Amino acid sequence: MGTGPLDTDFWSRWLLPVGISFYTFQSISYIVDVYKKELEPEKNFFSYLLFLCFFPQLVAGPIVTAKSFLPQIRRPLSFSKVPLFFAVFLILLGFFKKMVLADHLAATSDFVFAKPTEMATKGLWIGMFSYSFQIYCDFSGYTDIAQGAALLFGFRLPENFRMPYLSAGFSEFWNRWHISLSQWLKKYIYISLGGNRITQWNTYRNLFLVMAIGGLWHGASWNFVIWGSSHGILLILERWVSHHFPQKLPSWLKPFRIFGTFLFVSLLWIFFRSPDFSNSLCYLQGLFVKKEGFSLPYTLEMNFLYCGFILLLGHIWGIFYFNDNKHLLGGFRKWENSLRKVAIFGVFAAISLILIVLFSADSKPFVYFVF
Repeated sequence: MGTGPLDTDFWSRWLLPVGISFYTFQSISYIVDVYKKELEPEKNFFSYLLFLCFFPQLVAGPIVTAKSFLPQIRRPLSFSKVPLFFAVFLILLGFFKKMVLADHLAATSDFVFAKPTEMATKGLWIGMFSYSFQIYCDFSGYTDIAQGAALLFGFRLPENFRMPYLSAGFSEFWNRWHISLSQWLKKYIYISLGGNRITQWNTYRNLFLVMAIGGLWHGASWNFVIWGSSHGILLILERWVSHHFPQKLPSWLKPFRIFGTFLFVSLLWIFFRSPDFSNSLCYLQGLFVKKEGFSLPYTLEMNFLYCGFILLLGHIWGIFYFNDNKHLLGGFRKWENSLRKVAIFGVFAAISLILIVLFSADSKPFVYFVF
C-alpha cells in the first residue's frame, strides 16, 4: 500500500522534476534579465538547456544566473586551466561535511525532534544546536561537492556559504548563508518592490515580504512562513536600531553579537525542522521551562560534542588563513607547480577518503533535496 500508481506520493515523485525550485528561479532570472535588456537572448537552445539543467548544482544549488553561466559556455574550454587540486579538495570537503559531520549530527537531531515532549531540557538544547550544525554541514557540503564537480568540467559556480555562524548580525547572516538565494531575492523581488529607495516603513514592508516569500519557497507550510517572517522581523528590528542608534558598537561586543545571532538563528531552525506548528511550540516551551524527561543517549551526546569541536577547529582555521574561496584557490594554485606538494596532496586525498569511509554514519539524503 502507498507505493503504487494510485498513490499521490508516487506521482509527485515521478512527475515533479527533481530540483524544481532551482529550475524555476534560474528560468525567472533569465526571463527578467532578457526583458530588462540586461542580457542578450540565448540563440543556442542547447546552451540554454545546459544553463538550466547543469547537473552538479541542479538539485540543491547554488542558484546560478544566465549572466554568469552562459559566458562560461561560450568560452573555449581549456583543461590545463582547471584547478584540479582545488576541485578535488572541495569534493572531499563536501563529502566529509555530509557523511562524517551532518549524518552523525542528524542521528542526534532526529532523535530529539521525533519526541520533543518527552525529552529533558538539556537534550532539547543539544538537539537544537545539533540541527543548526547539521543543516549547515549538509547544505554547504552539497555546495562544495557541486562547486568541485563543476570545476572539473571547467565551470565556476558562485560561492554559497561564507562561515555564516560567525555573523555578528542578521543582515550579515543572510550575506553569508545561501548567498545565491539571498542575492536572487534581493535582485528580483526586493529591488523590484522599491528596495530601500523609498520610505522607511515601505522598506520594512519589503524586507518582511521578501523573507516571507523566501520561507514559502521552502514549502507551503505555516512553519516555513513563520521561519521566513521571523527572519524578516529580525532584519527590520536590526535596521531600525542601526537607523536610530548609528554609533558604532565597541569591538569587544562582537563575540556576544555573534553568539546572539547564532542563538536566534538556531531557535528559528526549530520551526524549519519541526513537522508542524504545535510541535515547534512544545519544543520552544521545553527549552525555557525546565522539565524532566528522557536523557539523550551518551553516544548521541558525544556525536554532538565531537562534530561541534571539529566545526570549531575548521572555523578557526578559516578565520586565520582563508576568508573565502578566492583565498583558498590562490593557496592551491601555488601547490600545483611542485611535484613534492602534488605527492603530499595525493596522500592527503587518500587519507581523507579512508577517513570518510571509516567514520561515515548511516547515509541520509541531503536536506535540500526536497526543495
